[in-house]
Amino acid sequence: MDVLDSVVLGAGQAGLSASYHLTRRGIDHVVLDADETPGGAWQHRWDSLTMHDVHGVAALPDATALEADDGARANVAVPAYFASYEREHDLPVVRPVRVERVHDDAGLLVVEAGGRSWHTRALVNATGTWSHPFVPYYPGAETFTGPQWHTAGYPGAEAFRGLRTVVVGGGASAVQLLGEIALVTDTLWVTRRPPVWRTDDFTPEAGRAAVALVEDRVRRGLPPASVVSVTGLALREQERAAQALGAYDRRAVFDSIGPREVRWSDGSTEPVDAIVWATGFRPAVAHLAPLRLRSPYGGIELDGTTAVADRRVQLVGYGPSASTIGANRAGRLAARRVAETLDLSRDAVTA
Repeated sequence: MDVLDSVVLGAGQAGLSASYHLTRRGIDHVVLDADETPGGAWQHRWDSLTMHDVHGVAALPDATALEADDGARANVAVPAYFASYEREHDLPVVRPVRVERVHDDAGLLVVEAGGRSWHTRALVNATGTWSHPFVPYYPGAETFTGPQWHTAGYPGAEAFRGLRTVVVGGGASAVQLLGEIALVTDTLWVTRRPPVWRTDDFTPEAGRAAVALVEDRVRRGLPPASVVSVTGLALREQERAAQALGAYDRRAVFDSIGPREVRWSDGSTEPVDAIVWATGFRPAVAHLAPLRLRSPYGGIELDGTTAVADRRVQLVGYGPSASTIGANRAGRLAARRVAETLDLSRDAVTA
């Protein structure tokens, strides 16, 4: 039986960063990626998302920053950047491999996927959130006769032309999608809580403070919150036209859904033809369930990138490292923690 020093799950920014640093340390590993081509979640984003809309993609370790025209499609430019990086650094990516479960077998971690298995001493989980979109349930949702889309499958604004559309969600993606859809049809925006608009500049200090708040949650074993939930929202220039149309006049979220309407508890209704669920994502970690990593609070308690419940497991792109800058830093830390785990394992064998 071949035993690897480490297995990395996912070849997005966090997974590639971790693989690079593991390679530098001479740690024998493979990267298992569910997609058929490089690019991580970026290859699945909607066509209208251009590099002008992207807040920035941090350079991968030992690589130049991504250079692309503002008008370039993000789902083309970023995957091309990732693909080039994989080739230049000869990273050991195996695809497509959709991991089903990870469990313990006599002190080794066993990664199972489609009848194949890999035995490893350590694991770096970089599966992100894109494959696990969250859609809340409201009574009557199954009776709605119009199209319903989650951000993950957003088909572009033209699909909503002439359809009165309700956008559900209070995050940055809702703001961006409203900025497009409101230009081609009538829209309604609903959120659970009043949106918090940021009026000051988003300084590096403010960014670090926001990340620290998210980091505190995972340190205590709570489900991770998004960084934007603590930074607030801001309108960009390309969203000013939608603002002038009243697209960001928010209403409290409805209580139930009818065949072509949404309803509130006070008896008021609004006719709608389509629903966009900009309601976020959840960490894609169901395959780790056999390891029992979750705390009583519902999240995975972390010490840096290390799962407190099983220190052989590192999580990157989870919670505070769910950004391209955070993913790079987490990849470096995870590789160091893997090296420490391997040394401890070898010491135990020697003893």
